Amino acid sequence: MVHALREAHRVLAAGGMVADLRPAPEHRRVSIARGGRTRLIGTMRESFREDHAANRAVDRVVGEGWFAVERRLRFDCRRVMDTVAELREWLRDFDTRRGHSSHEWLARRVERALDHGTAPSRIVARGPLILNALRKLEPAPRGSRARGASSRGGRRARAR
Repeated sequence: MVHALREAHRVLAAGGMVADLRPAPEHRRVSIARGGRTRLIGTMRESFREDHAANRAVDRVVGEGWFAVERRLRFDCRRVMDTVAELREWLRDFDTRRGHSSHEWLARRVERALDHGTAPSRIVARGPLILNALRKLEPAPRGSRARGASSRGGRRARAR
């Protein structure tokens, strides 16, 4: 992601903006909404390795002086589905893109919960998103690091 942000810096006009919108590293929850009430059915089992790496990449390019954070927002995103088939399709896509093991267990749990109700129901998957608004700083640092910064984030000692 550091490479992608540096490429964005290269092509942006002075003061240009990048919108970094990603899922927050927090487990999504799947519920059933029925008759004005919501019942939690299960919590997805996800790995956040890539999410944490993306957060570190943003912190790195900001720390190196490539971008400034103009605004950070965190907000809930709800995905509403009418059928278990829709849920299964979403879970398959989610699992495939993110390299997770199957969440079929969760689809079966939702299916069982829907069998016990008579009122119309909706399946709701909820999880937070993070939006970072990054402004390009000029001039860009020379090389891959800001002046005086080591690869570990500390100050480099000057030879005398």
